[in-house]
Amino acid sequence: MKKLALILLTMLCGFFTNAQEKEQNFDVVSYTLPNGWEQQLKEGGLQLSISDKKSGAYAVAVIIKTSASTASANENFNNHWDNLVKGTVQLNSSPKMSSPINENGWDIISGGANYTDAGHTGLVTLLTATGAGQTVSIILMTNTKNYQNDLTTFLNSLKLTKPSQNANNKASSVATNKSKLAGTTWQAYSLEKFPSSYNATGGFYSGGFWFLQYKFNADGTYQFVYNGASAFAVNPVNVLQYETGTYSISGNQLTITPLKGSNEEWSVGKINNGMSDSHIREVLESRLKRLKTQTRKLEKITYPFKIEYWEGNKEYALMLHHIQNTVRDGSPGANNYSSFFEAQPGKRSHLLPK
Repeated sequence: MKKLALILLTMLCGFFTNAQEKEQNFDVVSYTLPNGWEQQLKEGGLQLSISDKKSGAYAVAVIIKTSASTASANENFNNHWDNLVKGTVQLNSSPKMSSPINENGWDIISGGANYTDAGHTGLVTLLTATGAGQTVSIILMTNTKNYQNDLTTFLNSLKLTKPSQNANNKASSVATNKSKLAGTTWQAYSLEKFPSSYNATGGFYSGGFWFLQYKFNADGTYQFVYNGASAFAVNPVNVLQYETGTYSISGNQLTITPLKGSNEEWSVGKINNGMSDSHIREVLESRLKRLKTQTRKLEKITYPFKIEYWEGNKEYALMLHHIQNTVRDGSPGANNYSSFFEAQPGKRSHLLPK
């Protein structure tokens, strides 16, 4: 993959080295592990990394294992950028794209952008290869120039096994199953209520809300977002929780494997007495400044699932079966299902902050 390395090295500002390390393999990718780097097998991929604890400098390469996909090379890059990069770091700009190339049967698209981490600027680069009904991605991140030679070694060593044409059949089969979910936003939401002084058994909408949203993509990645706030809190904040990763389907079994995630609290505008309920909700749904960020528990779960048409709602529902509480879905509802409805045009969608 030396043509690609030459393109990306202009982003990384590195220098060529002669690698003597042993070639290694993961999935369809072969590579050279630079001296001093560690590698760790994770759900959905392989992470290679090196860091300096004293200075906080680091460099990371993550190889995301192949998944079946009927999407185009551009679509796969955009989906992976949105779900595996954009949802995990604070980007300072849109990706600067390199010229697409074709190598060994793969259409390869790459792009990079600066990001901010603990007050330091870093560079994240995404390489996405698409071929024969499959896609594979590699993510590079560093907040220093100290490991430029190592990244050069790694990039120069990258090779992709020629994709098997049999993967097209697999992709078609997977696409049939994933078409039940892919390309659709599934969401559940509620507005808080409290008893009206005029009718103790009734209620009316207050200024609070909660909102859950799943978005499944054709390339096997997903995004989950929870957003909520309460008008009854002494110091109201907008709670934003999100994660991204991969999913797979086998029969009626949906396995969700998160790779990255975060729990955050954001400040909101000032709430004054006399505001209407709808105005209060607009204030609480705003996100002005990030106040707190916490590591999110990443929970891999296999759900029995089904998609049913709810006559009363006049819409389809994605129903995930679980007996125990989950980090994403909370407690199950009726018959141990959590239900998420197909988003309709014009309905509000809660997305991650840019």
